[in-house]
Amino acid sequence: MKKNLITAIKLLFFLALGILLVWLSIKDLTEEERKAIIISFKKADYRWVILSIVLGVISHLIRAVRWRRLLKPMGYNPSIKNTFFAVLIGYFANYAIPRLGEITRCGILNRYEKIPINKSLGTVITERALDMLIFFILFFITVLTQYERLNNYLQTEIYDQLSEKFSFFSLDHFVGFTLLGILGLIIILFLIFKKKLETSKLYIKTKEISIGFLHGLKSLFKIKNPLLFILESIAIWTLYFFMVYVCFFCFPQTSSLGIEAGLAVLVIGSIGIMITPGGIGLYPIIVQKTLALYFITKATSLALGWISWTAQTLMIIVAGSISLILLSFQKRKNDTIRNSKIKNSR
Repeated sequence: MKKNLITAIKLLFFLALGILLVWLSIKDLTEEERKAIIISFKKADYRWVILSIVLGVISHLIRAVRWRRLLKPMGYNPSIKNTFFAVLIGYFANYAIPRLGEITRCGILNRYEKIPINKSLGTVITERALDMLIFFILFFITVLTQYERLNNYLQTEIYDQLSEKFSFFSLDHFVGFTLLGILGLIIILFLIFKKKLETSKLYIKTKEISIGFLHGLKSLFKIKNPLLFILESIAIWTLYFFMVYVCFFCFPQTSSLGIEAGLAVLVIGSIGIMITPGGIGLYPIIVQKTLALYFITKATSLALGWISWTAQTLMIIVAGSISLILLSFQKRKNDTIRNSKIKNSR
């Protein structure tokens, strides 16, 4: 009961946060801007949205193939179908509660492929670490290639505002002292409660996950064809890029923007998806702020942000729901076959 209550509170919190961000994104719009957004939605070329959705599905299929490649060195060979379904359902679960998807997709493989959760979770953590590495590489490429444009935005929109709020104290010193204080507090608490922590469920669970992560990390070095693994990783993020970039062609105003603008939206927009479940409410705001750097009107950039976010969200909701239904049918079929075998053996 307590666990369900906590889950419900988390779900309501992130839903409320998303609604708040949606409200913040539209509250200051003038009547003319709202009308312009509606017109933009009506005039958008939705064929590019369909292409974006198709590219998204392909990227998740490649992710499933890459995940299987990590599992094979540990002696597991799940079917591509179940692995693909698990990936889609995992993303679907993340829309409810962040990071729930990682556990969910491992649970599906445990149920249908008998793969221990701690071992599959280890490969997922390894996979996420690799994705973060690629993200940071893309982030630095974006900053290096568009330094002046992004630096002006950070200085005027973020750093100056923070400096005003903390004018009584150096921001650099404040951040440094805060981090040192938190680190010191963690060390002190660990030393005081070390024995109790070692016997706690959280510590034991963390230890199991760490062991699973080490197994996942080892599988990375035992992959039979590492070149294919690297190519699959590049393909996933290339498809992520084109998922965003093809939506630019929905509007004449953004169709002339180059690859650098698409890369900026991908990288900065990804931060919004990391902060809120699926980027609800925040993603369109980030897209609007990013495209403002390329002198795109607020109405067009907000409309593009909402269209891009809606396409990605619908893809996950529909594909995740279909995957759940197909897996339930598969379970019934397997149960029928198993019951039939038991009856025949009698």
